[in-house]
Amino acid sequence: MDTKTIRFLRRGEPVSLGNVPPERTLLELLREDLGATGTKEGCGEGDCGACTVVLGEAVDGRLRFRAVNSCIRLAHSVDGLAVWTVEDLAGADGSLHPAQEAMVRCHGSQCGFCTPGFVMSLFGMYQNHVCRGEPVTRALAQEELSGNLCRCTGYRPILDAAQAMADLPLVRVDEEQVLAQLQQLGEAPAGGAYLAPESLSGLLAARAAHPQAQVVAGCTDVGLWVTKQHRQFDQVLDVTRARELRRIEDYEHHVAIGAAVALTDAFAALVEQRPQLRTFANRFAGLPVRNAGTLGGNVANGSPIGDTMPLLIALDARLVLMKQDGHRHLALEDYYTGYRRTVLQPDELVAWILVPRPRAGEFLRAYKVSRRFDDDISAVCLVLRLELDEGRVAGIGIGAGGVAATPARALRTEAFLAGKPWTEATVQQAIGVLRQEFQPISDMRASAAYRHAVLGNLLQRFWLETQGQAGINLESQELEVTA
Repeated sequence: MDTKTIRFLRRGEPVSLGNVPPERTLLELLREDLGATGTKEGCGEGDCGACTVVLGEAVDGRLRFRAVNSCIRLAHSVDGLAVWTVEDLAGADGSLHPAQEAMVRCHGSQCGFCTPGFVMSLFGMYQNHVCRGEPVTRALAQEELSGNLCRCTGYRPILDAAQAMADLPLVRVDEEQVLAQLQQLGEAPAGGAYLAPESLSGLLAARAAHPQAQVVAGCTDVGLWVTKQHRQFDQVLDVTRARELRRIEDYEHHVAIGAAVALTDAFAALVEQRPQLRTFANRFAGLPVRNAGTLGGNVANGSPIGDTMPLLIALDARLVLMKQDGHRHLALEDYYTGYRRTVLQPDELVAWILVPRPRAGEFLRAYKVSRRFDDDISAVCLVLRLELDEGRVAGIGIGAGGVAATPARALRTEAFLAGKPWTEATVQQAIGVLRQEFQPISDMRASAAYRHAVLGNLLQRFWLETQGQAGINLESQELEVTA
């Protein structure tokens, strides 16, 4: 197998590893090739956070730190980056990093299996907030630790540790030195079994030349094929290095989000325009998954239980599909033809997602129903956008997930509501239409009957919220913090 050498920084020194299969995970590389066994394997699917490491990447002349799950991260994807594991944090004299010291002082570890992952998430939090003079609030700690699970502590001492880091002597990464070392690594050689072109033209040429290659864009789903189904790939095409697709571009009527933009950044752009989406964005997945996954990958993958697609459908988003000799635009809901099937041709890629700006008077709500509040897959996802003109429905967008073989637009319900007075009687009729529009299945997350009921109940909740009622869902509740 023709594989290129992986080069990255660790502990301030360059690491080079050759003959690495394209489907080998970063966790396997760390534990088996480098002996960094502090990084643990728990779930193997990016759910528990025991395998969390922090990556450093040069972005616009600064070093960006991001916690990711190494169990579903392909090893070749860290070529040219800096990698920190739990073994790398203590000082040369053995002194603990504030992320470690705070966990000790606050008794944040019991059995200890999850502790390395928590420490690495705390390290990422420390670099991104404490080192920049920003406070770590309880809410921030809960948000950024949502991708780490613990069965022992009840989380309170870990959250205490997150806030206590700022009280310890400051320890900084020498970012200028790391940036200089990353520059010295240079660009990766082209070719091999893992292709990661750094330009859009190179990416489209590689797609045309290797239509059989497995496309990845963050790998939070393909990684499960590796860890759970033990799939192997002759060749992988990684879209996340193409510089043009890593951008978010603002236009008069829409924002264009490149397919290689991480979910963290894509959601930030959407929340900037529509602040009411903040909780929905945070509940999409834990922070390590949002740091690794991409909006383009989530859309292209087309899972019927993906959360971004119902949102984008309700917002009337459009896709730009590109290949070497042209491109085409289409509505997002028209991209899907069946379960995990799309209109994408073998030489095409999803390149951009075009999201319209908020309309005047737009009322938008995104509802996610899952067994766990944080870091869980939806049983039902329903997103509704409404515009009224003198009490009548002037604009309506309804996207649904978890109720059909594909993410879907509720066309019949939209048609029923269009032009009608927005009254309780109209909504009650629309509830019946919405429940009849989809034929969900029963699975491990919910029964078909439950999904039918929830669809109508969420439309009822939407009606109540348009009438000014608040405090009718968990998202509006805040837990009181006690000592």
